[in-house]
Amino acid sequence: MGTGIGHYIPLVCYLACWVMAIRALAGKPLPTLYFTILLLPYRTMRDHFLDYPLGGNALTILVAAIIIGGLLKGKKLPKSSLFLIWAVFGIYLYFSMWFGVILGNAPPPLWLNDINFITWKDYMLIPLVFVAASLVIEDRKSVRTVILVAAFSLLAIDRSSLLSSLSRSWGTFDENKRDGGPLGFAGANGLAAFLAQFCMFFWGFMQFVQTKKYKILGYLLVATTAFATMYTFSRASYIAIIVGALILGILKDRKLLPIIAIFLVTWQAVVPKAVSERVNMTHNANGKLEASADERIRLWEAAKASFLSDPIAGVGYATYQMNAHTDNLRDTHNWYVKVLVETGLVGMIIALALIQQMLALSYRLFKNAHDPLYRGLGLGLFLATTSTVILNFFGDRWTYLEISGLLWVLLAAGVHAERLDQTSTVSEESPAEQPVNVNPYLITR
Repeated sequence: MGTGIGHYIPLVCYLACWVMAIRALAGKPLPTLYFTILLLPYRTMRDHFLDYPLGGNALTILVAAIIIGGLLKGKKLPKSSLFLIWAVFGIYLYFSMWFGVILGNAPPPLWLNDINFITWKDYMLIPLVFVAASLVIEDRKSVRTVILVAAFSLLAIDRSSLLSSLSRSWGTFDENKRDGGPLGFAGANGLAAFLAQFCMFFWGFMQFVQTKKYKILGYLLVATTAFATMYTFSRASYIAIIVGALILGILKDRKLLPIIAIFLVTWQAVVPKAVSERVNMTHNANGKLEASADERIRLWEAAKASFLSDPIAGVGYATYQMNAHTDNLRDTHNWYVKVLVETGLVGMIIALALIQQMLALSYRLFKNAHDPLYRGLGLGLFLATTSTVILNFFGDRWTYLEISGLLWVLLAAGVHAERLDQTSTVSEESPAEQPVNVNPYLITR
């Protein structure tokens, strides 16, 4: 806008973090959660905090304040197997990290600045966000508000992403023009994964919104997010949205099925040329895999050999990044392969149990809830989780707080929604007995 005010926005947000943290500790953790939702995906905003004291830990401080504030108010976690699985997973990963040290694959994580300990600590912030949200979400109003704030957060990411993408010329595809936009370190594919997940979440959620005004606004958000996703040029996100739309068509909106079929036949005539070029880049003119696809295949083959050397417990959590692999890469570009290599079959079983419970919770809520708000939340979560499952075949989209943090806040809302719906159903089915007024003159008749 040319006013110069934008320069002070990061400072204002940084100071707001401290105000909201104090407010959470003073007995108001729920508004602090709403504020945190806005910051979760916005990595580039949080990077500005590094210029100020403890700025790099601002998000961790907020999450800790929410948890402590909730506990001080006497809040308790709702019943869910997700908490137990996360606890088991976190403990296992910590000892797996030391197992990698024993094998000689990594240095001991003795200090807070050791790379393997930093990796574990940053990963564990995701379940802590889940715990924080689960502690302070209380009722239907807070569930609804969490979804609304998530929508505002997504809209902010959409805006920033589109401003970044559309500021460049896209007559033809150019890999060098891609970036992570507001998600920063997560990269262009991470941004695409975030957008694809929440495009599907709100697409599913809007199936149960009944007010026309909100329905229009919701579908405008879905369309904007899908448009932003298109300009991330991520083939994995395209697949996730198409598969998600197909599942949505099967589960709820059958009208989508013929539309998807028509799109799959005509897509090259519909999408911009640069998008068509990106999709067709999977194979080159000679019919062989293009460079990045071929690179990943060779990377996975090398990872397979590493997994077979230690199939049960793996080579140690956070050790793969310690050495350069195929083409000097330090990531498997497939989260499932990474889990198998680093933590073995034991780690994979725990990870799959976590995903299974996410899908089960979402599907139960969608199918069994009586409140349309909760049913929409369930369907949205099921589609977003399905998208996550697909996206992680093409890279690590799981351990980045910027990508998955918001999903775990909504899952916390889902845990409460299931409890609230069951409670309201029981109260409706078992009304309190009302005293019966009897005419005393009719007793003797």
